[in-house]
Amino acid sequence: MIELPVDLPAELVPLSWLLGVWEGSGVIDYKIGDESVTHEFGQRLSFSHDGLPHLNYTSYTWLIPADPVGEPTPLVTETGYWRLARQRGEGDQGPGMLPALGEPRFADADAVETLRNADGGFDIEVSLVHPGGVSELYLGEVKGPRIDLATDAVMRTSGAKDYAAATRLYGLVDAHLLWAWDIAALGQDLRTHASARLAKVD
Repeated sequence: MIELPVDLPAELVPLSWLLGVWEGSGVIDYKIGDESVTHEFGQRLSFSHDGLPHLNYTSYTWLIPADPVGEPTPLVTETGYWRLARQRGEGDQGPGMLPALGEPRFADADAVETLRNADGGFDIEVSLVHPGGVSELYLGEVKGPRIDLATDAVMRTSGAKDYAAATRLYGLVDAHLLWAWDIAALGQDLRTHASARLAKVD
C-alpha cells in the first residue's frame, strides 16, 4: 500500500509510487564491438518532493568488488526532475525565480484527470544531468506502476564521451523498483546497458 504525503501536489499522485529511498544491486552488460563490459553494481536512489509539482531525483552507484573484502568503487551519479508533461502557465513558478502569478491549474484530482492521455496514462518529462557533461531530456508515460521513457534530446559538453540516445523502463513489482536502461553510446546503436532491482529502505 502506498501512503501519500499530506502535502503532495495533486499532479504528483500518478508518480507517487516512486517516492522514497531505494537501494539494491544490478548488472551492467554493454557490448562494444566484439567486447562486452559486464559488472555488478550497487545503487541507492531517491525520489522526493519539495511541495512543487515535480519529483526530485538523485542516484548514486558503485561497482561491487569481485573480492568480498574489497572496497566498492564509486561509479556514477545522476540528478534530475520528474514531472507530468503539461503546458506551464501563470499558476506556475518561473522562468528563473519569478513567482507564480495565479492559482495552480491542477490543484486537485479532477483537474489532474484532464491530463490523462488517450492510452489511459499520463505523459511525463524527465530531465537528468550527469557530472560527465551529459544532460538528457526524456519523454514518456506513466501508466499505473510502470514508466516508459525515451530521450527526446541529449546535450553533451565538448569533453563528454559519445552518448547519443537512451530508453529507460521502470516498474513496481512485488514492492521492488525494477529498472532497465538501454543506451546508444561510443559509436554503438541503441542496445542493452544496465538493469537493477531495488528495495525501499526509507
